[in-house]
Amino acid sequence: MDVWRELARAETDEGDTIVLRRRGEIFDIRFNGWELMSSSNSVSETTLARVVCGQCHKEAPKILIGGLGMGYTLRAVLDAVGREAKITVCELQKEIVEWNRGVLAPLAAHPLTDMRVKLRNVNVVEVIRDGGQVFDVVLLDTDNGPDFILHRPNRDLYKSRGLAFVSRILGQDGVAGFWSSTESAEFEDALDSIDWKWRRLRVELAVPGKQVFHVVYMAGRSLPQ
Repeated sequence: MDVWRELARAETDEGDTIVLRRRGEIFDIRFNGWELMSSSNSVSETTLARVVCGQCHKEAPKILIGGLGMGYTLRAVLDAVGREAKITVCELQKEIVEWNRGVLAPLAAHPLTDMRVKLRNVNVVEVIRDGGQVFDVVLLDTDNGPDFILHRPNRDLYKSRGLAFVSRILGQDGVAGFWSSTESAEFEDALDSIDWKWRRLRVELAVPGKQVFHVVYMAGRSLPQ
């Protein structure tokens, strides 16, 4: 039987530990012992990108992605948009970027090599608060969703104040997407508080013998019904 092998580890500025592991053909990344992401099932990350980008009909959309992960969300965005798209990916941990340029790169077909991609080694929170750019699509695939924040600085992203900042950088017809491991009543209340239109999509994972869902939230000022 294959066992998990640690391939690399990193520490955040706050002292948290991030570990990259492999078992057979499966990779996972753990944050302080909690699973942050796994290559075993990327259907919800892919759905996040495909469905949200499907709401944007511009030929040259500007897209912001918060969190690189294993590159699945980025790959799905690249596959969903045209050649003129401009995609900014924010990933705070330089080690995760290095892993995506190395051992993890084949998982999502080397998305960081695409010329449409601009990588920024910063927390997406900084870009959102700066407000210097307007985006047509904002995708937030951070932590394990609103109710399971692993990286403390990301907490405000899912509260009324943070969503107000997201609203400022989102174009009039723009759409924001949020990945979550669960439905979140508190997050839904926050979405209601800024008077956005929003929808919840449950994404079933292919887990043998179990019924497991992740959740994609879509929101915007003029979100089509």
